[in-house]
Amino acid sequence: MPSPELVIFDCDGVLVDSEIIAARAEAEILAKAGFEITAEDLARDYAGLTFKDILLRIEAEQGLVVQASLIAQAEKLVDQKLAREVRAIEGAAEAAASIRSPKCVCSNSSGERLRLTLGRTGLLPLFADAIYSAVETPSRLPKPHPDVFLHAAAAMNADPKRSFVIEDSIHGVAGATAAGMRVIGFTGASHSQPGHADALTEAGAETVIHRLADLQSVLAALSDWSEDA
Repeated sequence: MPSPELVIFDCDGVLVDSEIIAARAEAEILAKAGFEITAEDLARDYAGLTFKDILLRIEAEQGLVVQASLIAQAEKLVDQKLAREVRAIEGAAEAAASIRSPKCVCSNSSGERLRLTLGRTGLLPLFADAIYSAVETPSRLPKPHPDVFLHAAAAMNADPKRSFVIEDSIHGVAGATAAGMRVIGFTGASHSQPGHADALTEAGAETVIHRLADLQSVLAALSDWSEDA
């Protein structure tokens, strides 16, 4: 396989260490609504999902009725905390800058939040306008649906089968795999827990890295190996 036609980075938990920050804020909102869950458990079970989808799953799994107004409350609190606390994942800038193929960001976060976190961490210029929010695509379907990945590939004239995705969540891995893309799992963010790498592999990641410093060499190795070769 030649060089990738497109390299896609998830944002939260891959480029910026934001998943645990969001989980703490969302757990705080859920506690006020009468549902107790730790930030660590929330990140483990629901990382990569929108808060709306988290609420829907909690309702289905726990038999609870959760007020829709919690979504706006959570979004506001998460943005406040991110604006103060978010940091780049170690090696994110170097890893993104090292990619010579076209690259972009695909995330379930809103475009506004992506600009906030990538801007605060200094990563925004590395991707220019190649930033895609699932909730702002034509279908508005978030991961684990493949839509945002396919939308990005179409926009950047890339073959999904010759595209790689770096993902930290099983929902993101599932979406990228459904899009026909090859996936590298990542476990270097603060929310990662024991068993995370195995979960990403089971979801469809070909391999898992813990350091973004290893990304370029792993991409090169996987690019040289293809089932079609």
